[in-house]
Amino acid sequence: MSGPKLCLWGLSRCLIYFLLLNVFGLLFHLPMAAAQQRLIALDKLQSGLAFTGPEILDLQGDDFANPGLPFLEKGAKLWNQVSGKNDKSCQSCHGELKSMKGAATRYPAIDKASGHLFNLEDRIRHCRQKRQKAAEWPLESEELLSITLYVTSASNGMPIKVSIDGKAQSHFEAGQKIFTTRQGQMNLACTQCHDQRYGIKLFTDKLSQGQPNAYPAYRIEWQRLASLERRLRFCYTGVKAEIPAWGHEDMRDISLYLMWRAQGLKIEVPSVRK
Repeated sequence: MSGPKLCLWGLSRCLIYFLLLNVFGLLFHLPMAAAQQRLIALDKLQSGLAFTGPEILDLQGDDFANPGLPFLEKGAKLWNQVSGKNDKSCQSCHGELKSMKGAATRYPAIDKASGHLFNLEDRIRHCRQKRQKAAEWPLESEELLSITLYVTSASNGMPIKVSIDGKAQSHFEAGQKIFTTRQGQMNLACTQCHDQRYGIKLFTDKLSQGQPNAYPAYRIEWQRLASLERRLRFCYTGVKAEIPAWGHEDMRDISLYLMWRAQGLKIEVPSVRK
């Protein structure tokens, strides 16, 4: 099976998954989450690797075959590459990669200058435009994903620890609402799959907890590196809901909620997912 047939099979299987989950959903009450309520206890948190097969585990752990490695190498080159009217590289201001240790664990975060919620990609784009005076890297471009992966790698093995205080509080609450609200023609909420039924096997795959600690991730299904935002957009497609525009605040809000929900999980890149 190949090409369009494979794509159609993938979409059909996805629809069947969501139909089954919707039937299950009618049998369970969907709880209203209180502010900062954790539906999965901190000691029960599991990375997506816990729900995948041995072939993915082996591929991610292979220092030669991991398909994310070429993107990591590209990110390293971009870090040192002089760009823009100011003739600066990332290294010019930040020095070696070790200066970025812990950065990925703290995003999304409020940008003090604008008051907006930035994810790590937003911060990198902002630096490139304002500090280097260089051409903008589009969202989901290979350059942006590669350098985001490289910066994230400085925090490998460190626990996620975002702030939801101050101006971030309203974004957290908005993200929590998106996660717990039924959406789309399938009438499903994120929490129904990833809080209530993780570990359930549907066909060949287990539902995961939907944790964000491994992004940007190389997804075999897409044969490329992908951001957390792209994965979230795929979920919107699955439940047949209206997809927010690229870079929409809703995507930043739900990312903040997901990172808070994953508090304590360790960053793991370059990661591989189906």
